[in-house]
Amino acid sequence: MANENSNNKKTMNRRIFMKNAGIFTGGVVGGSILGGILTNPFLKEESETPQTTTESASDFQEARMFFDRFEDFVILRAAVERIYPEDDNGPGAVELGVPYFIDKQLAGSWGTNAKEYMQNPFKVNGDTDDDEVMRYETPLNRGQIIIEGLRKLDVVSEDKFDDKFSNLDGEQQDEILQLFDNGEVELTGVGSQHFFSLLRKMTIEGVFADPLYGGNKNMDGWRMVDYPGPRPGFIDIIEEEEFVKMEPMGLNDYQQS
Repeated sequence: MANENSNNKKTMNRRIFMKNAGIFTGGVVGGSILGGILTNPFLKEESETPQTTTESASDFQEARMFFDRFEDFVILRAAVERIYPEDDNGPGAVELGVPYFIDKQLAGSWGTNAKEYMQNPFKVNGDTDDDEVMRYETPLNRGQIIIEGLRKLDVVSEDKFDDKFSNLDGEQQDEILQLFDNGEVELTGVGSQHFFSLLRKMTIEGVFADPLYGGNKNMDGWRMVDYPGPRPGFIDIIEEEEFVKMEPMGLNDYQQS
C-alpha cells in the first residue's frame, strides 16, 4: 500500500511538472505536441479518431536552402518554365519541382565547386563552355554563376521591355533568354552563354532526376517518356509475350518496401 501511494505521488508530481513546463515554454500546450502527451492518456472520454493527412499538407521538399532572396527564386521559376514549358505532353518545369531541385543542388558541394580546381589563371569572362576546355574556366562557382545570371535577366528585361523578367510574356522571355544563349549579354566573371548552358542543363536534370533530389515531382517527368525508373531487374516480366506498361518507381519506393 505504501509503494502504491508513493507511485501515485511520483505520477502526480511528474504530471504537475510537465504542466508547469508547458506554461513556461509556450503558455497554451493543448495544441502542441506536449499538449498531446498530457491530455491523451487521461481523457478517456475523448473519441480516438485518427488524424488523416490532407492534400494541402506541406511538401517539405519545397523549401529553399540556397536562394536567400525570394526575388531571385521568382526569376528562376520563370526562366526554367520557358526552358521546359508545360504542353500537351505533360507538366512544365515549375509543376515538376525543378526550381527546388536546382536550389538543393546549388546548396550542396556541387554548387560551391568543392571538388573543382578553382585557382588562376582563368579565361577572360569564363566565356568558354565546359565541354570545350580541359578545366573549369571561371572564378565563380556554380551558385554564383546562377545568381549573377538570374539578376542580369531582370536588368536586361528592364532595359528592353521596362519590366521584370517574370512579368514578361512568353515570347519576350524567350527573346531575352536567346540573347544569353547567343553570348550577347555581358556578365561579370562568366559568359552569358555559359550561364544559360548551366541553367538549361540543370533544368533538364531536374525534370528527369529521381524525385529524391527534389525534382521530377510525382515521377511525371518519367511518365512523359515511359521510363519505369531505376529498377533492379525485370525477371518477373521478361518472358511476357505482350508489352508490359510499368508505373515508374523511384529510389524511395525501394527504401520503403
